[in-house]
Amino acid sequence: MSIHENLLGGPPPTQLPDEPEPRELLAGGTAAADVAAKYPSSSLAWARLADEAFERGSTVESYAYARTGYHRGLDALRRAGWKGHGPVPWEHEPNRGFLRALHGLARAAQAIGEQAEYERCSTFLRDSSETAAETLG
Repeated sequence: MSIHENLLGGPPPTQLPDEPEPRELLAGGTAAADVAAKYPSSSLAWARLADEAFERGSTVESYAYARTGYHRGLDALRRAGWKGHGPVPWEHEPNRGFLRALHGLARAAQAIGEQAEYERCSTFLRDSSETAAETLG
């Protein structure tokens, strides 16, 4: 078995590099919009914006924020060697921004009646991390 395959023959788990600054700013109470403006590649900041918008009933805004975080996360995954499939473990904290954005995109897609996008994103989340799917609901 090569170092690039897991025991089931699939790709190895992808672990994004740590970017502690946005996470620390968000944990310290800095507004998500300010963090996204300072660190626009941070999926976590966009996912937080998506959550905040969804909680206040701004579903389309939530969808847009989540989609931005999702695409920023895809870019980061590709830079980390991800080939379009395989595990993205929730247990690796730097992956959580992407996984939260993916969950937020599924949630907002369902809320606006975009069923195919909801199903695609939900399946992608489960395939990436069963733990994330369970944790995020």
